[in-house]
Amino acid sequence: MWVRSTLAYRTSFVMTAVGNFAASGLDFVAIMLMFSQIDTLGGFALPEVALLYGTSSSSLGLADLLLGSMSRLGQRIRDGTLDTLLLRPVPVFAQVAADRFALRRLGRITQGVLVLGWSLPQLDVAWTAGRILLVPLMVLCGAAIYGAVYTAGAAFQFWAQDAAEVQNSFTYGGNAMLQYPPTVFSKELVRGVTFVIPLAFVNWLPALWLLGRPDPLGLPGWVAFLGPAVAGVMGAGAGLAWRYGLRAYRSTGS
Repeated sequence: MWVRSTLAYRTSFVMTAVGNFAASGLDFVAIMLMFSQIDTLGGFALPEVALLYGTSSSSLGLADLLLGSMSRLGQRIRDGTLDTLLLRPVPVFAQVAADRFALRRLGRITQGVLVLGWSLPQLDVAWTAGRILLVPLMVLCGAAIYGAVYTAGAAFQFWAQDAAEVQNSFTYGGNAMLQYPPTVFSKELVRGVTFVIPLAFVNWLPALWLLGRPDPLGLPGWVAFLGPAVAGVMGAGAGLAWRYGLRAYRSTGS
């Protein structure tokens, strides 16, 4: 329904999608301006940073397209409109995810994919079948990890009721961090996004293996291939949190 309503005004859709494309692209413009003054950032050249940027932005774009509406759950809890969703013979999770589905978010995905496509031929990498397959796997696993964060953040709102910004700090904030090399951050922060909230598996760890770079924490090389397992564990944990939060919901009370 939301897709049809969006496409009913095609000019408006194109303008908003282009605006989304341009707004998200400003992040990479800032990176290019930075590299107009320097040759490397934390030991990484522009194509290598573009790889990090492209994979993280594409992953977040996919997750944001499918689950970005989860951030509005707190408003539904506060005004009591979540009760309406409970009466319908459709999973509440699917209804919340599809609420005001914004097709304009394709602009972010397109922009991230374009940067990623530009970076790959520029990299000094001996491309093998395994390395080629690793790139789309990074994007898909990263989207699943971001999706788990969206879901866990939405589940937290059953108790907090106004935690959208907390959720955004881990999704959009995490995306902003993962666009830069891990070597520019402190080891404490790198440990936090590796072992506590494992956003490093979105692109840092597999990209380091792909580029032949040493891990700043000294982790073994096989850790780079744990993305699917991490995404599965995070997805399962987020799903349990969602079910528990939904069962604990007692309406707005107002």
